[in-house]
Amino acid sequence: MTKNALEQLRALSVIVADSGDIEAIARLKPQDATTNPSLLLKAVGMPSLSSVVSEAIASAEGADADARVADAADRLAVAVGKEILSKIEGRVSTEVDARLSYDKDASIAKAKHLIAMYEAAGVSKDRILIKLASTWEGIQAAKALEAEGINTNLTLLFNMAQARASADAGVFLISPFVGRILDWHLANGMSPVTNPSDDPGVKSVTEIWNFYKQHGVPTVVMGASFRNTGQILALAGCDRLTISPDLLDEMAAMDIEVPAALTFNGEVTPLPTAMTEDEFRAEVAADPMASEKLKEGIDKFAIDQVKLEDLIRSHEAFVA
Repeated sequence: MTKNALEQLRALSVIVADSGDIEAIARLKPQDATTNPSLLLKAVGMPSLSSVVSEAIASAEGADADARVADAADRLAVAVGKEILSKIEGRVSTEVDARLSYDKDASIAKAKHLIAMYEAAGVSKDRILIKLASTWEGIQAAKALEAEGINTNLTLLFNMAQARASADAGVFLISPFVGRILDWHLANGMSPVTNPSDDPGVKSVTEIWNFYKQHGVPTVVMGASFRNTGQILALAGCDRLTISPDLLDEMAAMDIEVPAALTFNGEVTPLPTAMTEDEFRAEVAADPMASEKLKEGIDKFAIDQVKLEDLIRSHEAFVA
């Protein structure tokens, strides 16, 4: 029996669900899954999660309403993560509050708190990836967490400076974005892409993947933020690909051959000298796409975190 495009892709790359939709995850059976405040916001409205949401909110603790809201948000992230883990064999990525993206110490503290909550719920840390924005502070927080055996996922990654600094930090996984890079270029005058290999987002992830392979970097490269199946197929062979349920369904319905687009059989050479903070900041600042999309992504996740907290305050299970 001929395999569909998704089945063939699974043989080339580990598939990760970019969703908090428990039913879709159970149906599509990805290896891993990843969430963020935007996806958690959607998850709160899902009937299948109503009891999980109510229990997490009702059990929140704190000295005042604000503290209980913050605790409820963390409990909700962990509860949804635990539900997802019951449907998959691998790991789930749980995101640190985006408002902490420029605070190394606060990010470390929040990450450890989330891991402690998972462990209290019976989930070992080896099934969790702590998700942090790829700011300098986020990358340094990840470095400290990795040294303590807490694996991390560096998200909102748009250029080579962020990828190099993440490699220097020895992080477990990076999530270089594809679709948001294309969005920026289209919004800034680029003509629509007809060949996926010419897509600037695809080019960026390919460059990062090749750099990691050429220098023997063990960090997992997980392409993210896809807008269409063409982008996905152009990165077949990337270590992991995190894909929305809609695009996974579309891939499952495709009857085409899926060859590996990314392959490496070359010589491995040592990494260049580690980036300094000044070099990192200068290179990100010199790349308007990366600097704008990084800030925009953090801002959007922060806004959705506030929306989530407002939803918690108004939930019938919340005790003011």
